Amino acid sequence: MATDVSTATFEREVLEASKTVPVIVDFWAPWCGPCKALTPVIEKVVAEFKGRVKLVKVNSDDNAELSQAMGIRSIPNVIAFKDGRAAAQFVGAQPEAQVRAFVEKLLPSLTEQALANAEKLFAEGNLDDAEAQLDVIKPDASIAARIDAVRQGIALARLGDQGPAEGELRAKLDANPADHETRLALAAVYARQRRYQEAMDELLEILKRAKDWREGEARKQLLALFNLAASQPALVSEYRRKLASAMF
Repeated sequence: MATDVSTATFEREVLEASKTVPVIVDFWAPWCGPCKALTPVIEKVVAEFKGRVKLVKVNSDDNAELSQAMGIRSIPNVIAFKDGRAAAQFVGAQPEAQVRAFVEKLLPSLTEQALANAEKLFAEGNLDDAEAQLDVIKPDASIAARIDAVRQGIALARLGDQGPAEGELRAKLDANPADHETRLALAAVYARQRRYQEAMDELLEILKRAKDWREGEARKQLLALFNLAASQPALVSEYRRKLASAMF
């Protein structure tokens, strides 16, 4: 069953909640015949998705200010929210098939789900399962950069796992700061431990010393780390600027 939402609870129940799962808002009124026809249809369809979407209802008569702010001119008016913003809508009672298609478009595709799983598994350090998820993804230009980032991250992390320990690598660098292979290996150790800032610092140092070393390997690894460290936007933004400065 849908949750009743008012102007006072809209931000919490819809905008904030939509940052976790898509939220479908059904604007209706007790006197509206098409609203009564749509309610059981949309409730049935949403129930099929077993919590992957949330359904709420707003009584337009009782929440006129909210309805006006949302641009509601005719009801039923159904608006879907994702990531705190309106993402799609339809007006009027719709058949079950069209309501189901509307909901399906709000959810990630199987390809997107596999990529999200791979990113999560990589973040947890589960490299083999992350790679297995990537292997089932069909080529898709829209997410190619994210796929490459995870593959690069897996390769870098494995390099850090198989090579010398951090202390040994640091000692070699102290003896020869121009040893780019050792610096790359140290960045790999940091990346595997998700010490992204330290990994980025080492890769930037390679770029400053030799931009074209191994056909720009340090730059490639930095770009991969930017995707892998997406949960730290301030860090990524800072090091994107540093990368730009190092390149030019």
